[in-house]
Amino acid sequence: MFSKPFRVKSNIVIKGSDRRKLKADLLSAFPSLSPEDISELLPNKEELNVVKIYAHKGEAVTLYVLQKNPLLFELDKRLYPTVYLLWRYPALLPVFQTWPPVLQKLIGGADLMLPGVVVPSRGLPEVNQGDCCSVTLVNNRAPVAVGKAAVSTSEMTSLEMKGRGLFVLHTYMDYLWAFGDKSSPPSLSDTESEDLENIEKCEERQSSEEMDALLLQCFFHALKSKVRKSELPLLTSTFLRNHMFSCCPSGKQLDIKRSSYKKLSKFLQVMQQQYHFVRVKELSKGVESIVEVDWKNPDLRSFRVPEETSVETTPVQEEVEEESYYPPEITTLYSVSARVEPLFIGANKRKGATLHPAEVRSIITDYVKNNELVDNNNKKLLFCRTLGRMNECYQLVFPGRAPVIKKGHVEPIDISVASRGSNKKVTLIKNLEVYGLNPGVIASTLQHRVQASAVLQPVPGAKDRVLVQIQGNQVHQVGNLLLDHYHIARKYIQGLDKASKSGKKK
Repeated sequence: MFSKPFRVKSNIVIKGSDRRKLKADLLSAFPSLSPEDISELLPNKEELNVVKIYAHKGEAVTLYVLQKNPLLFELDKRLYPTVYLLWRYPALLPVFQTWPPVLQKLIGGADLMLPGVVVPSRGLPEVNQGDCCSVTLVNNRAPVAVGKAAVSTSEMTSLEMKGRGLFVLHTYMDYLWAFGDKSSPPSLSDTESEDLENIEKCEERQSSEEMDALLLQCFFHALKSKVRKSELPLLTSTFLRNHMFSCCPSGKQLDIKRSSYKKLSKFLQVMQQQYHFVRVKELSKGVESIVEVDWKNPDLRSFRVPEETSVETTPVQEEVEEESYYPPEITTLYSVSARVEPLFIGANKRKGATLHPAEVRSIITDYVKNNELVDNNNKKLLFCRTLGRMNECYQLVFPGRAPVIKKGHVEPIDISVASRGSNKKVTLIKNLEVYGLNPGVIASTLQHRVQASAVLQPVPGAKDRVLVQIQGNQVHQVGNLLLDHYHIARKYIQGLDKASKSGKKK
């Protein structure tokens, strides 16, 4: 409901009689709250504002705002708590649990579907159709959404957890949340989740020991029967892909992420520093190679190659050492500058406050009306000039992480093609770090996809940033990787038009 900007109609301080009525309505709507809770929630000495708004579809909604944070909203004569209130009273409503990636869908305006609901061991809460409910994420009891039950609990069960579960009205990160101080959910531990996590950790520890043994077996097998001295130096990613995977026994799957090492680089570091089986060196920035193997090592010499292995049943992973990736949610914001601060003081926004464009428009509209400054010939003039004098910034939200606000424009991923002597071309990729992408993983992935060398180079004048350089015009392949695999929006990628016309490498 608040996934899009809303329009503020009025903003006034509540009267004493209306405050008493609100407290009585609150006590009736949420019986679990005691009179003491309500007095603490709405103290008489604190200024409480009543803000009337129109949602983007025209619905008339009333907000009750305390200390800049909306605590309640009233829709069709029914009170609903916001996430700011629920963070103080997380058990106020029946709770449905879901996975962190689902939150981004809810923020975008989607309802909570039953397949996305996590059913705890104690079962689902008992609700009737239309009951007000909250949504939490696994491992945190802090609610992130508020909605109405689409069906009763018994119907959810009879439907085999298929279809719509909750009609979502309000979420963390929507425009109603942004009307407040934009704080993040507190970390409230979930006892059942912690118990489950402890069991999973125990099982994971046992599983990692088995994977460590398999990893070492495949390592020895590959060194003893696959790798030749003439192949050195050998890319570590190639060693894993072409040699270790092929040495995995039939019926088993080699998965480094399930081992105690988690990454190939850490495993090889141990093999080098503690056991001296190999020597690994970074021949180009960010890309490691095995440069030496001690085939005379007693442990390696005594290793017996298993009689039966199967290359065909061992799945080959395309991207090495890559964790699950979800693209960030990017929102353009504007920061109040000293030049325009007087326009925003009435809305309690000081220098440095960050606002959505819709919030800026709402505040400027109120300012113009209250000061009778309406220009019938150009109603947008002041709004446009105000935006021009504010500082542009942007907000990045990665699933499961706190929002990050940065100054300036968001830099697109830049893809370019350059010449490197005798008409040889290379493809350069910059700004991957802005989107949480690992340049080393991108380089390794592209190297395997196009069978061309790839290196990492520092970006002049930019700390902690590197660019990926790969042989040939690989713009088409880079575009496919970013768009189809990582799901980066096309508007955040610059240079896709530089792909080779023929589609052939140059």
